[in-house]
Amino acid sequence: MSSIPLRKLRYAMVGGGRDAFIGAVHRKAMALDGQIEFVAGALSSSPDKARASGRDLGLADDRNHGDWQALLADELQRPADQRIDFVSIVTPNHMHFPVAQAFADAGFHVVCDKPLVHTRDQADALVATVAKQGTVFGVTYNYTGYPMVRQAREMVRSGQLGDIRKIVVEYNQGWLASHVEGSGSNKQADWRTDPARSGAAGAIGDIGSHAENLVASITGLEIESLCADLTAHVPGRMLDDDGSLLLRFKGGARGVLIASQISTGLENDLRLRISGSLGTLEWHQEQPSQLVHLPHDGPKRIFTRGGPWLCEAARRASRLPTGHPEGFIEAFANIYAGVAADIRARLAGQPADPIAADYPRVEDGARGVRFIERTVASAQSQLKWTPW
Repeated sequence: MSSIPLRKLRYAMVGGGRDAFIGAVHRKAMALDGQIEFVAGALSSSPDKARASGRDLGLADDRNHGDWQALLADELQRPADQRIDFVSIVTPNHMHFPVAQAFADAGFHVVCDKPLVHTRDQADALVATVAKQGTVFGVTYNYTGYPMVRQAREMVRSGQLGDIRKIVVEYNQGWLASHVEGSGSNKQADWRTDPARSGAAGAIGDIGSHAENLVASITGLEIESLCADLTAHVPGRMLDDDGSLLLRFKGGARGVLIASQISTGLENDLRLRISGSLGTLEWHQEQPSQLVHLPHDGPKRIFTRGGPWLCEAARRASRLPTGHPEGFIEAFANIYAGVAADIRARLAGQPADPIAADYPRVEDGARGVRFIERTVASAQSQLKWTPW
């Protein structure tokens, strides 16, 4: 891989301007390794706010655009050696599809926040476009970037837990425990609880999709059927703020998935337990550097990030020696590092190193959209089990 070009990759961002939480996280993550540079953007749905946001971040005037259509048109008219290498889409959910489809159709590499799009038809259209164009398309399910998640994946898929029998995944938050939307003081609450912008689901789409992706990424298991109960506990809320699912997986494993944004006092409590015939693994996002292994025939073991005994994928995902904390932004950075490795390999006309180019793809995003759709359908049905 030494012949792969090492120039910085250029990216544009759509969304993520002033007062946006997640855009800043993405930019910090991409800056972490010094291999990706921010050169263009359309940072808000308001042209004036978009340009003001770009000025705040030092974008050149000729690449600081009032809307994403102008950004795309400008990049297409630039010489190939001056264009962006990819676009990062960090808008509210309803804008993911038109922006991603337009850039992918124009031949640009794309990274899009989750959930990918609103409907399965949109997801299928994106999958088809990416396949036709042969481009890179990453979806920022950032929790798969944690080193100990990659260690868990290796242990499960190499058979160290035996046959998987039971999976329990919970994602609990409390930030929507009261009716904060509509007050004008919480932009995130406003759009995440609005069906027109968020989509058909609330908590299940926002954080339940992360939980589903974490299970699928680590275990590789496919859902066979599910039974869902979705509730909007806060009066006047139009989308679910709490969800509980029973899952049946192909091959016989059973699962429980909980996604709640009204669990008062909880912050970002994502936790996973996987039990097999030979043992159990436990991981908690608020203590991400530890992975607990409870073998059937031995004492409990606690793996820590950075240790030399970890698998290669986990070791490569660590930047600091063991004992020095790494976390949320580094996990995002690992997703972007995987996208960058894939783009660099394509620029060099070489196959990508599968460990280096480790990131969630458009197909993972499409599966997440199906998960949301089937969960909503199950919650609205009187049948006990809804087929996948």
